[in-house]
Amino acid sequence: MDSANLVALSPTNALDERNIFAELESLELPLGTTLRSVYDDQPNAHKRFMEKLDVRIRNHDREIEKMCNFHHQGFVDAITELLKVRADAEKLMVQVTDTNRRLQDAGKEVTAQTEEMIRCRVQQRNIATTVEKLQLCIPVLEMYSKLKEQLDSKRYYAALKTMEQLENIYIPRVSKYKFCQIMAETLPKLREEIKEISMSDLKDFLESIRKHSDKIGETAMKQAQQHRTFNSAVQKQASMGYGKPLYRLNGKASSPQNGVDEEEEHDDEVLTAQDLVDFSPVFRCLHIYTVLSDRETFENYYRKQRRKQARLVLQPQSSMHETVEGYRKYFNQIVGFFVVEDHILHATQGLVTRAYIDELWNMALYKIIAVLRTHSSYCSDPDLVLELKNLIVIFADTLQGYGFPVNRLFDLLFEIRDQYNETLLKKWAGVFREIFESDNYSPIPVENEEEYKTVISRFPFHDAEIEKQQFPKKLPMSQSVPQVYIQVKEFIYASLKFSESLHRSSTEIDDMLRKSTNLLLTRTLSSCLQNLIKKPHIGLTELVQIIINTTHLEQACKYLEDFITNITNVSPETIQTTRLYGLSTFKDARHAAEGEIYTKLNQKIDEFIQLADYEWTMSESDGRASGYLMDLINFLRSTFQVFTHLPSNNNDHAAMSGKVAQTACMSACKHLSTSLTQMLLDSGLKQISMGAIQQFNLDVIQCELFASSEPVPGFQGDTLQLAFIDLRQLLDLFMVWDWSTYLADYGQPTSKYLRVNPSTALALLEKMKDTSKKNIIFSQFRKNDRDKQKLIETVVKQLRSLVNVMSQHT
Repeated sequence: MDSANLVALSPTNALDERNIFAELESLELPLGTTLRSVYDDQPNAHKRFMEKLDVRIRNHDREIEKMCNFHHQGFVDAITELLKVRADAEKLMVQVTDTNRRLQDAGKEVTAQTEEMIRCRVQQRNIATTVEKLQLCIPVLEMYSKLKEQLDSKRYYAALKTMEQLENIYIPRVSKYKFCQIMAETLPKLREEIKEISMSDLKDFLESIRKHSDKIGETAMKQAQQHRTFNSAVQKQASMGYGKPLYRLNGKASSPQNGVDEEEEHDDEVLTAQDLVDFSPVFRCLHIYTVLSDRETFENYYRKQRRKQARLVLQPQSSMHETVEGYRKYFNQIVGFFVVEDHILHATQGLVTRAYIDELWNMALYKIIAVLRTHSSYCSDPDLVLELKNLIVIFADTLQGYGFPVNRLFDLLFEIRDQYNETLLKKWAGVFREIFESDNYSPIPVENEEEYKTVISRFPFHDAEIEKQQFPKKLPMSQSVPQVYIQVKEFIYASLKFSESLHRSSTEIDDMLRKSTNLLLTRTLSSCLQNLIKKPHIGLTELVQIIINTTHLEQACKYLEDFITNITNVSPETIQTTRLYGLSTFKDARHAAEGEIYTKLNQKIDEFIQLADYEWTMSESDGRASGYLMDLINFLRSTFQVFTHLPSNNNDHAAMSGKVAQTACMSACKHLSTSLTQMLLDSGLKQISMGAIQQFNLDVIQCELFASSEPVPGFQGDTLQLAFIDLRQLLDLFMVWDWSTYLADYGQPTSKYLRVNPSTALALLEKMKDTSKKNIIFSQFRKNDRDKQKLIETVVKQLRSLVNVMSQHT
């Protein structure tokens, strides 16, 4: 049946089945496609396929069986041979096992040695590699250790150099190692730490130099003063010029005479700035910032901080002007500041520049001058001003030695010189006041030759007549004259002290001394004399003595000029030489004293006149002069007797006293005449009777008698009586009632009443006219006819007419 089915298959189906079996036998996976073709074909294809498959399997089984049968005998033979070899193989196995055991036992030591050798070889290779790597790492570690040591010892500049070597040379060789990476990351942090530490050191340095500027300046100024003193001595001894001082921080002055002064330097060693301040922080910080390529930041910071310190140094204490120590400390700090800056300028390159220092100095100089100008104006003690001047000179010389321009400081000294002269003038004003207050204004008594020499040694007095006199004797001037003369010389010495060390010529110093002495004479002494003359307790006798004193002081002025000439060695014939103005000063004082004499006399006359008590409406006079006027005349007489009896040792003084007495007497008589006339013409006096005129005439007669009695010798003829001529003619006109003559001769040089002014006569006539109705003097006119009454009216009208004419001409 199977065969029939197979035969019944079409050729196409048979080919497909073969392909399917071939695919199945090939064992290619997956078989899904092949199996799907079996199931997806014609109906009952699966059944037929299974049947074909069974047939196919049976065919293969038959082929396998045939093959096995063909090879069976060979297989049996092989098994038999194998069984024979089995026994030999077991023997061989035993032998091999034994041999292997013996070989293993024998190779254990070799194996151990081999393993040890291998291990050693590995260790050797590792050691060599390690040594090689360590040779690269050890320099890095050594450099890093060196860096740490440098940081610990604060050698920051060297540490930065070490960092550069680490970064540029050593670390790149071993950069793959972790510790090197950590080290490389640490170096920038260390740089910042160094910057911070160096900046902190710089701040400490700035604080240190701020504290030590005073001592540095004191040291520099002391060196400058020693150099000035030495040069001054050399100049005096060898007539050499004044050398410009050069001082540096090494404490040695650049001077051609250094060799001469070496012994003194060894004997008196002076501390230098380096001894007081360690400059290494600023140098170290500068180098560090330079290495870190941040030099500009450091320079700006340094200059900014120093500018701030400069402003603090230039700010004085409010009480600086009270003591010289205040000025000295102020100058020391400034000098110390600029000495440090000068050292920084020369010890570094570019940290500070000359332009920067010059700018800083100009700013400081402007501030210094303003401060000194202000504070010196507060000084009232000339000794303090003089010490200030000496400090300024040393200050200027010190800074000039470091190359700073100081001309403006010397210009300032001329301003301070004026201030010094003002303080001297104030001081000497007090000295002169004390001298004048303690003077007794009487001639100096000398008992013996020793006292006489003592006086003339203090004052240049020479008088042949007095020298011939026997002791005891009196010198004409009072004690204040030699005292004033000595004090003027002391003033010249004091003024000269300020002119020293100002680098001025002898001619300029001479001119300064003469000008300051002129101020002393013309202002201070003159003012003291004027005030003395005006004092109430100075009487007429004292005033006369003052006149004599000023005469002797005036004569001594030529000796003062010689005194100044001897000091300055400047010939008085020099064109620019200033002359002393003492002559005019003492002449003015004499004139003032004379005027005061006249004023005091006039005041005394006024006091007596105020005691006058006239009864202006009296019918007739008392027949005798008034009591107040007799007292006044007695006072004048006794006063002029004192004038004429003043002690006088030579003709000049006698002539002077006589001239003053004559002038005073004439002035007193004129003032008395004027005061009596004003009494008559007083606007408050409304009525005057003829009896009052007669009484007044009696008083004027006493005045004329006093004038004619020659109270002071020396008047020629009736010169003194002429003082009362105006009043006499006025009274005669009214006493004689000679109006016709007056009116007829008015304006004629030969007029009897030439000195009677029409306005004066009119004023007095009107006072008498107002009393015509009450006064008995005019009773006769009332008894007579009206013509006489009209005569008075006519005189009044004519007088008024004359007054109007005079006013028109005026």
